[in-house]
Amino acid sequence: MDFKSLQQNIISTHTYLQNAAVKAVNVALTIRNWLIGFHITEYEQNGQDRADYGGMLEKRLADSLQHKGLSERNLKLFKQFYQTYPYFISLFSDKNNSNSMLQTLSAQIETEDFPIMQTLSALIETPIDFNHKSKKKLSVPPEKIVSKLSFSHIVELIKIDDDLKRTFYEMECIKGTWSVRELKRQISSLYYERSGLSSKPERLSELVNQKIEPKQPTDIIKNIYAFEFLGLRKQELVEESDLETALLDHLQEFILELGNGFCFEARQKRILIGQEYYFIDLVFYHRVLKCHILIDLKIGAFEHGDIGQLNTYLNFFKEEISSPGDNPPAGILLVAEKDHALVKYATAGIDENLFVQQYLIKLPGKNQLEKYIEGELKKLR
Repeated sequence: MDFKSLQQNIISTHTYLQNAAVKAVNVALTIRNWLIGFHITEYEQNGQDRADYGGMLEKRLADSLQHKGLSERNLKLFKQFYQTYPYFISLFSDKNNSNSMLQTLSAQIETEDFPIMQTLSALIETPIDFNHKSKKKLSVPPEKIVSKLSFSHIVELIKIDDDLKRTFYEMECIKGTWSVRELKRQISSLYYERSGLSSKPERLSELVNQKIEPKQPTDIIKNIYAFEFLGLRKQELVEESDLETALLDHLQEFILELGNGFCFEARQKRILIGQEYYFIDLVFYHRVLKCHILIDLKIGAFEHGDIGQLNTYLNFFKEEISSPGDNPPAGILLVAEKDHALVKYATAGIDENLFVQQYLIKLPGKNQLEKYIEGELKKLR
């Protein structure tokens, strides 16, 4: 064995086991969410005191559990997941399952003191057609869905009411190794409908997947549900070499060193608007101005949509986060491109010119921020 062979063996070993670990996390997360959905549905149907909670069950559960990954919204998603895919119960009953990770997980659940197995076993053996939704002629095997798609994929799929349409996207997503973003894009572009109208759907599939950049195995756990499941903050699984992350690390320190009343509040602040989560890079509270300061950093050229996004965050904070007596929040959008920076202030909802001027006096100056970004980019490139 020469040095090059040694190097290749180490790389191959690392890659194989890293991918196996990623898949194991994904399988465990997806199965957990399905089982929680099962628990909730079973309670709603047979719970002795279920009438006491009515439509407030998920909220009462979330309040009592106080677990970051078990919010009211997530609990409702898990229930919908179970009700959409009740036939996933076969993952626990099929001893000939070809997926070794699923075999191991199922075996562990059966041999340990896990009370849900009694109920699952009864359902598997019951003559009642509880599994009617799985009787459709066309379906992707559940072990394929669990091992190939993340729960973030499943969240998008359970929004589709039509079984055939959902199966189509399951199949295409697995076949093309789509990211969640790509799945959402294809659904919104009516790929299913266009395929039905196409005289050669297989050719359309080829053209669609030629333009898609396949996801990497590690992408499967870079989603909000996996971070919550593992008990990690979002930025903890971002590569250290990531340019935006490195800039944010230094920017946070830079802003605090300026003084001027800045108090750090959150990094990658997660907010829920409608049914989507969004992340604000940095959130400070300014003691002098008595308002929140939101900072969003973009790597690349400024686009008009960037201001709209920050404007949305500002209006959300104004309505949902700001305390009585607070002034309207202010936003700073930092846009870096090559070796120069463009700095734009967004002051949505602030109509008083005098107050705007007060903000600009108290906040870091444009030239100061430009100089900072230029210096950091030179260090990091």
